[in-house]
Amino acid sequence: MIEAHVPAAPGSTPSRGGPARLPVRPGTGRFLVLAGVFVCAACGLVYELELVALASYLIGDSVTQASVVLSVMVFAMGIGSLAAKRLRCRAAAGFGAVEAALALVGGCSAMALYAVFAWTGDWGGPWANGPRVLLVTFSLAIGLLIGAEVPLLMELIQRIRRQDAGGAVADLFAADYVGALVGGLAFPFLLLPWLGQLTGALVTGTVNALVGGALVLGLFRRDLTRRGRWLLAVANVTVIAVLAAAAVLVGDFERAARHAVYGDDVRVALRTGVQEVVLTGGTHGRPLNLFLDGRLRVGGRDERRYHEALVHPAMNGPHARVLVLGGGDGLAAREVLRRPGVRRVDVVELDADVVRLARRDPALAALNEHVFDDPRVHVTTADPFRLLRGARAAYDVVVSDLPDPGITASTKLYSQEFYGLARRVLTDGGRLVVHGGPVSSRPRDFWTVETTIRAAGLRTAPYVVTGGDTGPAAGPDRAAAGAVRAPQDWGFVLATAAGPAPRLRVDEAAGPRLRTLTQARLEADARAAARTRVVGLRASTLVHPRY
Repeated sequence: MIEAHVPAAPGSTPSRGGPARLPVRPGTGRFLVLAGVFVCAACGLVYELELVALASYLIGDSVTQASVVLSVMVFAMGIGSLAAKRLRCRAAAGFGAVEAALALVGGCSAMALYAVFAWTGDWGGPWANGPRVLLVTFSLAIGLLIGAEVPLLMELIQRIRRQDAGGAVADLFAADYVGALVGGLAFPFLLLPWLGQLTGALVTGTVNALVGGALVLGLFRRDLTRRGRWLLAVANVTVIAVLAAAAVLVGDFERAARHAVYGDDVRVALRTGVQEVVLTGGTHGRPLNLFLDGRLRVGGRDERRYHEALVHPAMNGPHARVLVLGGGDGLAAREVLRRPGVRRVDVVELDADVVRLARRDPALAALNEHVFDDPRVHVTTADPFRLLRGARAAYDVVVSDLPDPGITASTKLYSQEFYGLARRVLTDGGRLVVHGGPVSSRPRDFWTVETTIRAAGLRTAPYVVTGGDTGPAAGPDRAAAGAVRAPQDWGFVLATAAGPAPRLRVDEAAGPRLRTLTQARLEADARAAARTRVVGLRASTLVHPRY
């Protein structure tokens, strides 16, 4: 075998292939190396999951973001493994340097990505895709460093006690995979709920630096020169200091970034077990806005236009029992109760904290007219899909007031199977109304919703309502290419399972006096929707989502 000569790095002693000079017995040393593999693997997976979660929140389309992060990272791991082959003759110094760099890059990745999104996400020109570029950059860098760990750790294990290659690989990968399992479970069940994405990444980086530095300086310190030990110690202390300082300042950073995203009028900001909830305005004459995971769900200037158009066309006909899917803000239920003859309203909301906020926040409770204090309103905290599967009650009206399809994790709530379940709980002649998202900016998504409802056996009447100027978009919508303002219209689909397609009608004589919706306006809205129709679309299903 011909072995290329690689000069030793400053501060390291080249390995000659002999056994390592350890301060502990070989069995103990081997156990400590595998324990280090376990911890480093857990940290590496946390970095991956953190990038996927944050990118899905900031940019949207979780499937695409997960595919980009994981595919780029796995590709980079292969490149990193190849590149690290040249460092095997100085494995201890190389592994220490790799872990210090990985701790710094992985630990700071969440803050850097959020900072770029917050301060450049709605700029035009070359900054429009800044979060996406940074996401790929971090995925590449973290993948390279994780990939470089494998050959270096293999060299260290073999230097403690020589064994056949298959056995060494089995031991290394066993520790690696078990560590990945622990990291994968720790992220959603421990780090995310207790520390949040930013602090969780910083703590993970700190653990990574401590374990990597301790493993090299404690177990393989004799492989390094005095200068090398000092350099590695200073590097690790510096990395830990940077991460600790960032953790101390993370609260101020989040507040500054939140103001950059939502403006200076943030009044309530909380992270529930489901999503981030932000309230702005609502005092001193300023309009109240409710953001869920960064997307505007209630715009104080236009919420009447949205909710009147969502609810009242579906209320023509029997409406004693009404089911509202979503609508934890209480505004759809408010419009339902404005119609005489309503005996019961069931609101199904996944996030109990949104309902709690709608009850207790003075501005939001005033806007929904304290609807949750009405004895006819009953709230259930549940996933709408799961609730419909087990529902036994029959409803005259089902109102689907859910987030837009295609930009959130709610795609299954816009599937053919979901609408089939909704059809099953409708009474004879009952109506279903669905919020299908903006038509002007995402016509294909809207008409896919309409196609999917028809595929479930319902007759449809689509219509679109134009909103007022809601100002610059906040959250993920503003990170979309070319989308620098919030959506200016809402698309709806009214559907029924019996008879011909439902007639769009506002009973202005029998019903309450509406502020924004008239019969003439509704008919014009239906004609406007028809002009945007996209033909040739196929229904979206659970196994083949098309948004």
